[in-house]
Amino acid sequence: MFSTLDDSLLVNQYISGDQKSLEILLKKYKRIIFKTIISKVKSTELAEDLFQDTFIKIINTLKTGKYNEEGKFLPWALRIANNLIIDYFRKNNSRKMISESSSSSDTFNVFTHMECDSTPWIEQVMQTELYTELVNGIELLPAAQRELIEMRIFQGMSFKDIAEEKEISINTALGRMRYAIQNLRKLMEEKNVLIEL
Repeated sequence: MFSTLDDSLLVNQYISGDQKSLEILLKKYKRIIFKTIISKVKSTELAEDLFQDTFIKIINTLKTGKYNEEGKFLPWALRIANNLIIDYFRKNNSRKMISESSSSSDTFNVFTHMECDSTPWIEQVMQTELYTELVNGIELLPAAQRELIEMRIFQGMSFKDIAEEKEISINTALGRMRYAIQNLRKLMEEKNVLIEL
């Protein structure tokens, strides 16, 4: 199971030349990183591009010895993805110049033809940063609670599957999830981050 492997060990092994370690990290976190990206950009094709850019940046940073996150690989990787998303929205937020004189219709009005995104880019950036804060908070939970949240939210497992995987009852899995969410709320309140859980 990927979750039992230590991220800092995998990072150090990769830096030392073990390519398999990076493959393990990629398999371990590709789903959450990709889901994070696609939830913000709403395009599979764009999300795939940003996902690749994220891992290119991760690889380059590791190879140049600039990684120093004390084993917190996932929050660091999500920060990289977040920054790439922000860069994308900034670059693509420039307004298109529309000339009314370019229309063949005399009744053309630029204001009735302008399309606006349903979510302004700054709001999307804020949502992405909130998501990153949430992941950072999850990293601070006790191991058993953190693992349960990762299985339920990031891996999309049902409580029945979690109970079977952990060899516990469904009620125990539900109880642990309740405590995990309560602890996560407290952690987020301490950071002044409002979340709906």
